[in-house]
Amino acid sequence: MLVALAANLVIAVAKAVGGFLAASPALLSEAAHSVADSLNEVFLLAALRRSRRPADKRHPFGYGKERFFWSLLAAVGIFVMGGCFSFFQGFEALTNGAEETFSGYVAGLVVLGVAFLAEGISLLRAVYQARRQGGASSLRDPALRTVVAEDGTAVLGVSLAIVGMALHMATGQVVWEAAASLAIGALLVYVAYRLGREARDQLIGEAADPEASGRIRSLLAAQPEIDTVEALFTMKTGLDSALVAARVDLVPGLDSERVEEVAVRIKRSIARTVPEAQQIFLDVTDRPAQEARESPAATGERGGA
Repeated sequence: MLVALAANLVIAVAKAVGGFLAASPALLSEAAHSVADSLNEVFLLAALRRSRRPADKRHPFGYGKERFFWSLLAAVGIFVMGGCFSFFQGFEALTNGAEETFSGYVAGLVVLGVAFLAEGISLLRAVYQARRQGGASSLRDPALRTVVAEDGTAVLGVSLAIVGMALHMATGQVVWEAAASLAIGALLVYVAYRLGREARDQLIGEAADPEASGRIRSLLAAQPEIDTVEALFTMKTGLDSALVAARVDLVPGLDSERVEEVAVRIKRSIARTVPEAQQIFLDVTDRPAQEARESPAATGERGGA
């Protein structure tokens, strides 16, 4: 992430200078893109630091969701600072045209070429880190996912800007560069939407992975003291932490002391089986089985787990 931040700051300055010299809407769009990426890297660094704070009385489940909140802000930053500004540059070029200077455009293309190399190196670094941390599963981390998305988008955006500027120089038609700016804007809006949607799902209380929920349900069903598992609820409280709440019906004939021993043993078994289950709650109930089967958690409707 620090590598991506350093690269984005240098590239943003170079693109802005080149964009003003060449009066290039595509290059200015890419400068706004790099500025947005730089600001987002700061957001993500704050997320990493703040999400590691231990739980306290005000936040008994910890601060793990800080990562999701700051990732949502990063998505908003990409949309506003990158996507909207790129659309503005594209429409402005179509409406008023753009002054073309050969030397300025050559300088702009050189800047974009350097930016392509720097963004490519940053992307390779991010992909390498993702593979080291577990491949596709590591992209559960919103910070790393955002960095990979930003770097991939940056490489594609620079490529679009190069094509737009080159066609503008070759044909003298500003429409090519305006189209490049609009395409960059559309790309950024799409990436911002995808990142924002994922952050939103995690922020409002996304269920744990289906595989982990399945292991918990199987473990509960295998306990001899449990007659039925009426409902199972899970919620991610951080990148590597989750809350588990289960409503179970125990077999008849257990006294209160035995129930307590069984509950403690089951909680320990769940914690060993699913290490991210850091908060575990068991609710012993005699709710009718038909009512339990009709609950969202049992039927798989939205809101259940």
